[in-house]
Amino acid sequence: MDIRVKTTQPESHKSACIVVAIHQKRQLSPSAALADSACNKRISDLIKKGDFDGKMGHTQLLDNPDGITAERILLVGAGSQKKLTLSSYRKMHSNILGALKKANIKDAVLYTTELEIKEAHKDTTSVADKTRHAGEALLEANYSFTELKSTDKKAATLKTITLNIQNKRDMPKAQQALKTATAIASGMDIARRLGNLPGNICTPTYLAKQAVEQSKSCKKTKVTILGEVEMKKLKMGSLLSVSQGSREAAKLIVIEYKGGKAKDKPYVLVGKGVTFDTGGISLKPGAAMDEMKFDMCGAAGVIGTMASVSALQLNINVVAIVPCVENMPDGAATKPGDIVTSMSGQTIEILNTDAEGRLILCDALTYAEKFDPKTVIDTATLTGACVVALGSHCSATLSNNDKLAQDLLTAGTTSGDRTWQMPLWDDYQDQLKSNFADMANIGGREAGTITAACFLARFTKKYKWAHIDIAGVAWNSGAKKGATGRPVPLLTQYLMNQK
Repeated sequence: MDIRVKTTQPESHKSACIVVAIHQKRQLSPSAALADSACNKRISDLIKKGDFDGKMGHTQLLDNPDGITAERILLVGAGSQKKLTLSSYRKMHSNILGALKKANIKDAVLYTTELEIKEAHKDTTSVADKTRHAGEALLEANYSFTELKSTDKKAATLKTITLNIQNKRDMPKAQQALKTATAIASGMDIARRLGNLPGNICTPTYLAKQAVEQSKSCKKTKVTILGEVEMKKLKMGSLLSVSQGSREAAKLIVIEYKGGKAKDKPYVLVGKGVTFDTGGISLKPGAAMDEMKFDMCGAAGVIGTMASVSALQLNINVVAIVPCVENMPDGAATKPGDIVTSMSGQTIEILNTDAEGRLILCDALTYAEKFDPKTVIDTATLTGACVVALGSHCSATLSNNDKLAQDLLTAGTTSGDRTWQMPLWDDYQDQLKSNFADMANIGGREAGTITAACFLARFTKKYKWAHIDIAGVAWNSGAKKGATGRPVPLLTQYLMNQK
């Protein structure tokens, strides 16, 4: 599906469908009013009869409207004019796409960037911002995962969507915004596809091959793959303790994007890549265990972000470090009570083999030191406690640097991929005490998200670091089961803000 921007008139533009917004209380948007006037008040008559109420996301199709060049008009509810938020604006565009597809419409022009959006952090939202978020929402809603189905692979009917830009002076910024939206949505698609693939296909080796293949499209990108032999030489005993029960060999993927000057310090992203997590010897319950293929969504998000960065050609240096393992309960698997030595030299008593994400991340975080990073951000589906605390609406951010944390919060607000800061106080460190090693890998039931971050903080003292727990936002369960592509928008926006 191709999305473009153009300046048109709703009553005279030739297309299969025009889309205009209606607010509640019979308030027509400017373009809806123009279309209504051209087609002899057909829209307002419909509203007066009570056949369309303007509720957020509701849609209604009008066929063969007189006085309009377009073949159809799609009305979309925009809710209260005073309460239209960025989040509801994005949801509205998801509903628009669904309605257009259901009606088998081949092309459409959307007159939605004229709507006023008011957010708490700003008085008004620019046309460029509205263009970007409309584009992202449409492309995100257009994603489907059908490559492993033998049926249901029909060619998409909807080929082109045009976002109308009222004022031509806004066109250059709108075009750039659409480019940003396309790059981010493409990165999200990569992350979603990797997340949705089953564990028997998306193994550590498969992820490594995908990273290499992806790098071929960008001359500024270099990929290095470390195997278990190389990791043993680096003394990554913590990471390798997780993979030792699996027949799938662990991989450490390193992606280097050099868009800045050679002397510029890189921004480092670290993504948890547990391609399937049984829990190991601390075996998980069987119910919904299939969703543990999503335990590599941190890795998928980082790989997707690197694709977005490459597409945007950002003028900064970025390094992605992706530790990839499979956690299985083999006879050779790590046992509760085992003690391992991390790359940093610190020893870890593994009290629960299902707290494995932090065991692979800690060695990757130590490895990050070699790049002399400007900042380091790790992202991981790390704790169920995060889902309990924050649900599925936002990720959790914990950091040893308040400015970095604030930068991520700002990026989350701008991108719509929100995150929330949680405390990283030394008070919680005592929960990680071990009688037999430098630390335990779990801290008990209380504050599980925080103690997991406290564990990682012990390996990040040499640089500015933030941890993003995406356990609640990385995938959806139920009827809409599937990877979401988050936190690609958040990470990409953060990196865009650094250029």
